Amino acid sequence: MQIIVRDNNVDQALRALKKKLQREGVYREMKLRRHYEKPSEKRARERAAAIRRARKMDRKRMERDGVK
Repeated sequence: MQIIVRDNNVDQALRALKKKLQREGVYREMKLRRHYEKPSEKRARERAAAIRRARKMDRKRMERDGVK
């Protein structure tokens, strides 16, 4: 990953770097790796995330189709 510093503006470059890291999911990954996660806990977390995504997609689809 590369960020270009323009006109010695380090603050702006830092903001851009943080935004890129956030988009890539680096912060989330670091948070998850702080402690060991048992495989069963990982499966449960991933399953819950999949359910949340599916429900969100259903809500958006219902909203788009005008059904409530």
